[in-house]
Amino acid sequence: MTQPAIPSDLDLLRLVMAGDEDAFTQLYRRRQAGVYRFALQMSGSEALAEDVTQEVFIVLIREAVRYDPNRGSLAAYLYGIARNHVLRRLEQDRPFVRLAESDDETDANASSGTIAGDNPLEELTRNEMIDALRNSILALPAHYREVVVLCDLHEMSYIDAAKVVGCAVGTVRSRLHRARALLIEKMRAGRERGQAADEAKPLRCFA
Repeated sequence: MTQPAIPSDLDLLRLVMAGDEDAFTQLYRRRQAGVYRFALQMSGSEALAEDVTQEVFIVLIREAVRYDPNRGSLAAYLYGIARNHVLRRLEQDRPFVRLAESDDETDANASSGTIAGDNPLEELTRNEMIDALRNSILALPAHYREVVVLCDLHEMSYIDAAKVVGCAVGTVRSRLHRARALLIEKMRAGRERGQAADEAKPLRCFA
């Protein structure tokens, strides 16, 4: 028995433009999580990410006709809309809100057999490293942060990332190279500060 073909994003978008609500629901479910994660990783704010995600799909409904498939994938188009909204909101809502651990990561830990309490020290160290990386990414200038989020966290190609950002592929490559170097510097500096703080702590004697 032949399996029914899975409609492409473009197929669904054409149906949406024709007024098909079910097609919009399918498209939303397919792309909502990625848009939300991008906005969250760019801003560190769950509330902002939720607002931006809603705004992205409202724009899609209103301006679907503006999407040109010859200029890139629909996913890249949605990320571009999200990027513009995130940067606009960050200018208004500075400073950043601290990024909380997502449910996706909690579920991933559980499915991989990592349960808090099995090895508390290992789990604490891992969580500290994740938290430090998040904070380091959030501390990057926006033009470096976005390429790290797109290419490293969302595994987007340089070509698609360039379409989202609106720059040349070579610019994405150079920004990503510099951003990774900055992250290494920030992570190293953070570890050194942590080690220095530990060494400065007075020894405690136990009876």
